[in-house]
Amino acid sequence: MRIRSSFFSIFLLSSSSSPSSSFFSSRFSSLSAMSPGANGDFKSRVTVVGSGNWGSVAAKLIASNALKLPSFHDEVRMWVFEEVLPNGEKLTDVINKTNENVKYLPGIKLGRNVVADPDLENAVKEANMLVFVTPHQFMGGICKKLKGKVTGEVEAISLVKGMEVKKEGPCMISSLISKELGINSCVLMGANIANEIAVEKFSEATVGYRESREIADTWVQLFSTPYFMVTPVHDVEGVELCGTLKNVVAIAAGFVDGLEMGNNTKAAIMRIGLREMRALSKLLFPSVKDSTFFESCGVADVITTCLGGRNRRVAEAFAQSGGKRSFDELEAEMLQGQKLQGVSTAREVYEVLNHCGWLEMFPLFSTVHQICTGRLKPEAIVHYRDHKA
Repeated sequence: MRIRSSFFSIFLLSSSSSPSSSFFSSRFSSLSAMSPGANGDFKSRVTVVGSGNWGSVAAKLIASNALKLPSFHDEVRMWVFEEVLPNGEKLTDVINKTNENVKYLPGIKLGRNVVADPDLENAVKEANMLVFVTPHQFMGGICKKLKGKVTGEVEAISLVKGMEVKKEGPCMISSLISKELGINSCVLMGANIANEIAVEKFSEATVGYRESREIADTWVQLFSTPYFMVTPVHDVEGVELCGTLKNVVAIAAGFVDGLEMGNNTKAAIMRIGLREMRALSKLLFPSVKDSTFFESCGVADVITTCLGGRNRRVAEAFAQSGGKRSFDELEAEMLQGQKLQGVSTAREVYEVLNHCGWLEMFPLFSTVHQICTGRLKPEAIVHYRDHKA
Protein backbone atom coordinates (compact mmCIF):
# COMPACT_ATOMS: atom_id res chain seq x y z
CA MET A 1 0.00 0.00 0.00
CA ARG A 2 1.42 3.41 -0.94
CA ILE A 3 0.83 6.06 1.70
CA ARG A 4 1.53 9.72 1.17
CA SER A 5 1.51 12.35 3.87
CA SER A 6 -1.88 13.91 4.48
CA PHE A 7 -3.42 16.50 6.69
CA PHE A 8 -5.07 15.15 9.84
CA SER A 9 -7.60 17.46 11.43
CA ILE A 10 -8.75 17.06 14.99
CA PHE A 11 -11.63 18.10 17.19
CA LEU A 12 -10.74 18.71 20.81
CA LEU A 13 -12.88 19.01 23.85
CA SER A 14 -11.27 19.66 27.18
CA SER A 15 -12.10 20.77 30.63
CA SER A 16 -11.98 23.81 32.78
CA SER A 17 -10.39 23.88 36.19
CA SER A 18 -13.44 24.83 38.25
CA PRO A 19 -16.82 23.05 38.27
CA SER A 20 -18.73 25.95 39.78
CA SER A 21 -22.02 26.96 38.23
CA SER A 22 -21.08 30.66 38.61
CA PHE A 23 -18.18 30.05 36.23
CA PHE A 24 -20.59 28.76 33.61
CA SER A 25 -23.01 31.62 34.08
CA SER A 26 -20.31 34.16 33.30
CA ARG A 27 -18.89 32.05 30.49
CA PHE A 28 -22.26 31.58 28.82
CA SER A 29 -22.94 35.32 29.03
CA SER A 30 -19.68 36.26 27.35
CA LEU A 31 -19.98 33.58 24.67
CA SER A 32 -23.58 34.49 23.88
CA ALA A 33 -22.44 38.01 23.17
CA MET A 34 -20.06 36.66 20.50
CA SER A 35 -22.31 34.00 19.01
CA PRO A 36 -24.62 34.41 16.01
CA GLY A 37 -28.06 35.34 17.15
CA ALA A 38 -27.09 37.15 20.34
CA ASN A 39 -29.10 40.14 19.09
CA GLY A 40 -31.99 37.99 17.92
CA ASP A 41 -31.19 38.30 14.21
CA PHE A 42 -30.08 34.71 13.65
CA LYS A 43 -30.40 31.42 15.49
CA SER A 44 -28.26 28.38 14.89
CA ARG A 45 -29.85 25.01 14.18
CA VAL A 46 -28.08 21.90 15.44
CA THR A 47 -28.26 18.34 14.13
CA VAL A 48 -26.58 15.38 15.79
CA VAL A 49 -25.58 12.79 13.19
CA GLY A 50 -25.65 9.56 15.17
CA SER A 51 -27.79 8.11 17.93
CA GLY A 52 -25.81 5.43 19.70
CA ASN A 53 -24.76 5.56 23.32
CA TRP A 54 -22.46 8.59 23.01
CA GLY A 55 -24.57 10.23 20.30
CA SER A 56 -27.63 10.15 22.54
CA VAL A 57 -25.67 11.68 25.42
CA ALA A 58 -24.36 14.40 23.11
CA ALA A 59 -27.93 15.18 22.05
CA LYS A 60 -28.95 15.40 25.71
CA LEU A 61 -26.15 17.88 26.51
CA ILE A 62 -26.86 20.02 23.46
CA ALA A 63 -30.64 19.98 23.93
CA SER A 64 -30.39 21.25 27.50
CA ASN A 65 -28.26 24.19 26.38
CA ALA A 66 -30.27 24.97 23.24
CA LEU A 67 -33.28 25.71 25.46
CA LYS A 68 -31.28 28.17 27.54
CA LEU A 69 -29.27 30.01 24.90
CA PRO A 70 -30.97 32.67 22.76
CA SER A 71 -28.53 32.09 19.88
CA PHE A 72 -29.87 28.55 19.23
CA HIS A 73 -33.17 27.15 18.04
CA ASP A 74 -34.82 25.01 20.71
CA GLU A 75 -35.21 21.97 18.47
CA VAL A 76 -32.25 19.61 18.16
CA ARG A 77 -32.53 16.98 15.46
CA MET A 78 -30.85 13.60 15.85
CA TRP A 79 -30.32 11.34 12.87
CA VAL A 80 -31.15 7.75 13.81
CA PHE A 81 -30.19 4.70 11.79
CA GLU A 82 -33.62 3.11 11.78
CA GLU A 83 -34.03 -0.19 13.58
CA VAL A 84 -37.04 -2.31 14.43
CA LEU A 85 -37.21 -3.18 18.11
CA PRO A 86 -38.22 -6.65 19.37
CA ASN A 87 -41.77 -5.39 19.99
CA GLY A 88 -42.10 -4.39 16.34
CA GLU A 89 -41.88 -0.64 16.89
CA LYS A 90 -39.43 1.58 15.04
CA LEU A 91 -36.65 3.04 17.16
CA THR A 92 -37.29 6.61 15.94
CA ASP A 93 -40.98 6.37 16.83
CA VAL A 94 -40.15 5.17 20.33
CA ILE A 95 -37.57 7.93 20.86
CA ASN A 96 -40.02 10.62 19.77
CA LYS A 97 -42.84 9.12 21.83
CA THR A 98 -40.93 8.44 25.04
CA ASN A 99 -38.08 10.97 24.77
CA GLU A 100 -35.71 8.06 25.41
CA ASN A 101 -33.34 5.96 23.31
CA VAL A 102 -34.53 2.68 24.76
CA LYS A 103 -31.89 0.61 22.94
CA TYR A 104 -28.67 2.57 23.39
CA LEU A 105 -29.35 4.79 26.42
CA PRO A 106 -32.27 3.29 28.36
CA GLY A 107 -33.63 5.11 31.37
CA ILE A 108 -32.33 8.55 30.34
CA LYS A 109 -34.58 11.35 29.09
CA LEU A 110 -32.97 13.17 26.19
CA GLY A 111 -35.02 16.36 26.38
CA ARG A 112 -38.38 17.15 24.86
CA ASN A 113 -36.70 19.26 22.18
CA VAL A 114 -34.79 16.29 20.72
CA VAL A 115 -36.45 15.05 17.52
CA ALA A 116 -35.32 11.72 16.06
CA ASP A 117 -35.24 11.54 12.26
CA PRO A 118 -34.38 8.39 10.22
CA ASP A 119 -33.84 10.43 7.03
CA LEU A 120 -30.23 11.66 6.99
CA GLU A 121 -30.72 14.38 4.40
CA ASN A 122 -33.85 15.69 6.09
CA ALA A 123 -32.17 15.63 9.49
CA VAL A 124 -29.36 17.96 8.39
CA LYS A 125 -31.62 20.19 6.31
CA GLU A 126 -31.40 23.81 7.45
CA ALA A 127 -28.87 22.93 10.15
CA ASN A 128 -25.79 25.12 10.28
CA MET A 129 -24.08 23.18 13.10
CA LEU A 130 -23.48 19.47 12.56
CA VAL A 131 -22.30 17.13 15.31
CA PHE A 132 -20.91 13.84 13.97
CA VAL A 133 -20.89 10.97 16.45
CA THR A 134 -21.02 7.56 14.80
CA PRO A 135 -18.59 4.62 14.62
CA HIS A 136 -15.74 5.73 12.37
CA GLN A 137 -16.33 2.80 10.03
CA PHE A 138 -19.57 4.44 8.85
CA MET A 139 -18.32 7.99 8.27
CA GLY A 140 -17.20 7.44 4.68
CA GLY A 141 -20.69 6.37 3.64
CA ILE A 142 -22.36 9.16 5.61
CA CYS A 143 -20.19 11.82 4.00
CA LYS A 144 -20.89 10.45 0.54
CA LYS A 145 -24.64 10.68 1.18
CA LEU A 146 -24.32 14.26 2.41
CA LYS A 147 -21.95 15.48 -0.29
CA GLY A 148 -23.59 18.37 -2.12
CA LYS A 149 -26.47 18.40 0.37
CA VAL A 150 -24.73 20.56 3.00
CA THR A 151 -24.55 24.14 1.80
CA GLY A 152 -24.05 27.61 3.21
CA GLU A 153 -22.16 28.66 6.31
CA VAL A 154 -22.04 25.31 8.10
CA GLU A 155 -19.72 24.28 10.92
CA ALA A 156 -19.05 20.71 12.03
CA ILE A 157 -17.59 19.00 15.04
CA SER A 158 -16.49 15.38 15.18
CA LEU A 159 -16.85 13.21 18.26
CA VAL A 160 -15.75 10.24 16.15
CA LYS A 161 -12.67 8.35 17.35
CA GLY A 162 -10.84 6.62 14.54
CA MET A 163 -9.33 7.10 11.11
CA GLU A 164 -9.53 5.76 7.61
CA VAL A 165 -6.58 4.26 5.76
CA LYS A 166 -7.11 4.53 2.02
CA LYS A 167 -4.77 3.64 -0.81
CA GLU A 168 -3.73 7.28 -1.05
CA GLY A 169 -2.95 7.50 2.65
CA PRO A 170 -4.34 7.80 6.19
CA CYS A 171 -7.09 10.30 6.84
CA MET A 172 -8.54 11.51 10.12
CA ILE A 173 -12.34 11.74 10.34
CA SER A 174 -12.33 15.51 10.72
CA SER A 175 -10.27 15.77 7.52
CA LEU A 176 -12.73 13.44 5.80
CA ILE A 177 -15.63 15.69 6.80
CA SER A 178 -13.85 18.83 5.58
CA LYS A 179 -12.76 17.25 2.32
CA GLU A 180 -16.05 15.59 1.41
CA LEU A 181 -18.46 18.29 2.62
CA GLY A 182 -16.34 21.40 2.14
CA ILE A 183 -16.90 22.66 5.69
CA ASN A 184 -14.69 23.45 8.66
CA SER A 185 -14.59 20.77 11.32
CA CYS A 186 -13.51 20.87 14.95
CA VAL A 187 -13.19 17.85 17.23
CA LEU A 188 -14.40 16.96 20.71
CA MET A 189 -12.53 14.28 22.66
CA GLY A 190 -12.02 13.46 26.32
CA ALA A 191 -12.35 11.12 29.24
CA ASN A 192 -15.99 10.51 28.45
CA ILE A 193 -17.74 7.26 29.31
CA ALA A 194 -21.18 8.06 28.01
CA ASN A 195 -23.29 6.36 30.68
CA GLU A 196 -21.60 8.35 33.44
CA ILE A 197 -22.22 11.66 31.68
CA ALA A 198 -25.82 10.61 31.04
CA VAL A 199 -26.47 10.47 34.80
CA GLU A 200 -24.64 13.79 35.21
CA LYS A 201 -21.49 12.62 36.94
CA PHE A 202 -18.72 15.22 36.67
CA SER A 203 -16.63 14.83 33.50
CA GLU A 204 -14.22 16.80 31.33
CA ALA A 205 -13.65 17.13 27.60
CA THR A 206 -11.48 18.99 25.07
CA VAL A 207 -12.48 20.83 21.90
CA GLY A 208 -9.75 20.96 19.27
CA TYR A 209 -9.81 23.75 16.74
CA ARG A 210 -7.56 24.87 13.91
CA GLU A 211 -8.38 28.43 12.99
CA SER A 212 -11.28 30.19 14.65
CA ARG A 213 -11.26 30.48 18.44
CA GLU A 214 -14.72 32.05 18.18
CA ILE A 215 -16.15 28.91 16.58
CA ALA A 216 -14.44 26.77 19.20
CA ASP A 217 -16.00 28.90 21.93
CA THR A 218 -19.41 28.40 20.36
CA TRP A 219 -18.97 24.63 20.55
CA VAL A 220 -17.79 24.95 24.14
CA GLN A 221 -20.91 26.95 24.89
CA LEU A 222 -23.14 24.35 23.28
CA PHE A 223 -21.70 21.35 25.16
CA SER A 224 -20.74 22.78 28.55
CA THR A 225 -22.82 22.13 31.65
CA PRO A 226 -21.97 22.33 35.37
CA TYR A 227 -21.19 18.59 35.23
CA PHE A 228 -19.47 18.53 31.81
CA MET A 229 -16.47 20.83 31.66
CA VAL A 230 -15.17 21.73 28.21
CA THR A 231 -11.95 23.54 27.24
CA PRO A 232 -10.77 24.65 23.77
CA VAL A 233 -7.27 23.72 22.58
CA HIS A 234 -5.53 25.03 19.48
CA ASP A 235 -4.24 21.62 18.35
CA VAL A 236 -6.70 19.72 16.20
CA GLU A 237 -4.24 17.02 15.19
CA GLY A 238 -3.08 16.30 18.73
CA VAL A 239 -6.58 16.09 20.15
CA GLU A 240 -8.01 13.83 17.47
CA LEU A 241 -5.06 11.47 17.48
CA CYS A 242 -5.32 11.18 21.27
CA GLY A 243 -8.96 10.16 20.94
CA THR A 244 -8.11 7.71 18.18
CA LEU A 245 -4.99 6.01 19.56
CA LYS A 246 -6.14 5.59 23.16
CA ASN A 247 -8.51 2.83 22.05
CA VAL A 248 -5.52 0.74 20.99
CA VAL A 249 -3.99 1.22 24.45
CA ALA A 250 -7.32 0.18 26.00
CA ILE A 251 -7.24 -3.08 24.05
CA ALA A 252 -3.80 -3.77 25.54
CA ALA A 253 -5.08 -2.96 29.03
CA GLY A 254 -7.97 -5.38 28.50
CA PHE A 255 -5.54 -8.17 27.66
CA VAL A 256 -3.73 -7.48 30.94
CA ASP A 257 -7.00 -7.62 32.88
CA GLY A 258 -8.14 -10.80 31.17
CA LEU A 259 -4.88 -12.52 32.06
CA GLU A 260 -5.04 -11.18 35.66
CA MET A 261 -1.58 -9.69 35.41
CA GLY A 262 -2.28 -7.03 38.03
CA ASN A 263 -2.33 -3.26 38.46
CA ASN A 264 1.42 -2.73 38.18
CA THR A 265 1.46 -4.36 34.74
CA LYS A 266 -1.60 -2.43 33.65
CA ALA A 267 -0.04 0.87 34.75
CA ALA A 268 3.10 0.04 32.79
CA ILE A 269 1.09 -0.76 29.67
CA MET A 270 -0.84 2.53 30.01
CA ARG A 271 2.38 4.53 30.39
CA ILE A 272 4.04 2.84 27.41
CA GLY A 273 0.87 3.30 25.40
CA LEU A 274 0.73 7.01 26.16
CA ARG A 275 4.39 7.32 25.17
CA GLU A 276 3.68 5.65 21.81
CA MET A 277 0.62 7.84 21.30
CA ARG A 278 2.73 10.97 21.75
CA ALA A 279 5.59 9.70 19.57
CA LEU A 280 3.35 8.67 16.66
CA SER A 281 1.31 11.88 16.83
CA LYS A 282 4.43 14.03 16.64
CA LEU A 283 5.89 11.96 13.80
CA LEU A 284 2.73 12.47 11.79
CA PHE A 285 2.31 16.11 12.81
CA PRO A 286 5.35 17.90 14.26
CA SER A 287 3.03 20.76 15.26
CA VAL A 288 1.30 18.56 17.89
CA LYS A 289 1.77 20.11 21.33
CA ASP A 290 3.14 18.17 24.29
CA SER A 291 0.65 19.99 26.51
CA THR A 292 -2.27 18.38 24.65
CA PHE A 293 -1.41 15.03 26.22
CA PHE A 294 -2.13 16.50 29.65
CA GLU A 295 -5.64 17.59 28.63
CA SER A 296 -8.75 15.47 29.09
CA CYS A 297 -8.33 14.13 25.55
CA GLY A 298 -4.88 12.80 26.48
CA VAL A 299 -3.84 11.15 29.73
CA ALA A 300 -7.32 11.38 31.26
CA ASP A 301 -8.93 9.59 28.31
CA VAL A 302 -6.28 6.88 28.43
CA ILE A 303 -7.00 6.31 32.12
CA THR A 304 -10.79 6.16 31.89
CA THR A 305 -10.81 4.02 28.74
CA CYS A 306 -8.32 1.54 30.20
CA LEU A 307 -10.35 1.32 33.40
CA GLY A 308 -13.94 1.23 32.19
CA GLY A 309 -14.35 1.50 28.42
CA ARG A 310 -15.93 -1.04 26.07
CA ASN A 311 -12.60 -1.72 24.31
CA ARG A 312 -10.99 -2.78 27.58
CA ARG A 313 -13.99 -4.90 28.52
CA VAL A 314 -14.18 -6.84 25.25
CA ALA A 315 -10.40 -7.28 25.12
CA GLU A 316 -10.55 -8.73 28.62
CA ALA A 317 -13.06 -11.33 27.44
CA PHE A 318 -10.90 -12.07 24.41
CA ALA A 319 -7.88 -12.77 26.63
CA GLN A 320 -9.94 -14.87 29.03
CA SER A 321 -10.87 -17.11 26.10
CA GLY A 322 -7.21 -17.49 25.20
CA GLY A 323 -7.90 -15.70 21.94
CA LYS A 324 -10.25 -18.47 20.82
CA ARG A 325 -13.34 -16.25 20.60
CA SER A 326 -13.24 -13.62 17.88
CA PHE A 327 -13.72 -9.93 18.53
CA ASP A 328 -16.67 -9.93 16.13
CA GLU A 329 -18.37 -12.62 18.20
CA LEU A 330 -17.65 -10.86 21.47
CA GLU A 331 -18.79 -7.50 20.11
CA ALA A 332 -22.14 -8.94 19.05
CA GLU A 333 -22.60 -10.67 22.41
CA MET A 334 -21.45 -7.91 24.75
CA LEU A 335 -22.21 -4.54 23.15
CA GLN A 336 -25.90 -4.80 22.16
CA GLY A 337 -25.38 -3.19 18.77
CA GLN A 338 -22.60 -0.80 19.72
CA LYS A 339 -19.37 -0.95 17.75
CA LEU A 340 -15.85 -1.66 18.90
CA GLN A 341 -13.27 0.89 17.72
CA GLY A 342 -9.94 -0.30 19.11
CA VAL A 343 -9.49 -3.42 16.97
CA SER A 344 -10.07 -1.66 13.66
CA THR A 345 -7.94 1.29 14.77
CA ALA A 346 -5.12 -1.09 15.72
CA ARG A 347 -5.26 -2.51 12.20
CA GLU A 348 -5.22 0.94 10.62
CA VAL A 349 -2.31 2.06 12.79
CA TYR A 350 -0.42 -1.13 11.91
CA GLU A 351 -0.88 -0.43 8.20
CA VAL A 352 0.60 3.04 8.61
CA LEU A 353 3.51 1.80 10.73
CA ASN A 354 4.24 -1.05 8.34
CA HIS A 355 4.32 1.22 5.30
CA CYS A 356 6.52 3.81 6.99
CA GLY A 357 8.94 1.25 8.41
CA TRP A 358 8.09 2.25 11.98
CA LEU A 359 6.94 -1.09 13.41
CA GLU A 360 9.98 -1.58 15.64
CA MET A 361 9.58 1.97 16.98
CA PHE A 362 6.06 1.14 18.20
CA PRO A 363 6.22 -2.38 19.63
CA LEU A 364 3.09 -2.08 21.78
CA PHE A 365 0.88 -0.85 18.95
CA SER A 366 2.30 -3.53 16.65
CA THR A 367 1.78 -6.30 19.18
CA VAL A 368 -1.83 -5.32 19.92
CA HIS A 369 -2.74 -5.77 16.26
CA GLN A 370 -0.93 -9.11 16.03
CA ILE A 371 -2.77 -10.41 19.10
CA CYS A 372 -6.11 -9.23 17.70
CA THR A 373 -5.48 -11.12 14.48
CA GLY A 374 -4.30 -14.29 16.20
CA ARG A 375 -0.65 -14.05 15.13
CA LEU A 376 0.39 -13.78 18.78
CA LYS A 377 -1.22 -15.07 21.96
CA PRO A 378 -2.66 -12.55 24.47
CA GLU A 379 0.28 -13.28 26.82
CA ALA A 380 2.58 -11.57 24.32
CA ILE A 381 1.32 -8.20 25.54
CA VAL A 382 4.03 -8.18 28.24
CA HIS A 383 6.71 -9.74 26.04
CA TYR A 384 6.24 -7.56 23.02
CA ARG A 385 9.87 -6.47 22.90
CA ASP A 386 10.81 -10.09 22.11
CA HIS A 387 8.70 -10.07 18.96
CA LYS A 388 9.44 -8.42 15.68
CA ALA A 389 6.51 -7.77 13.39
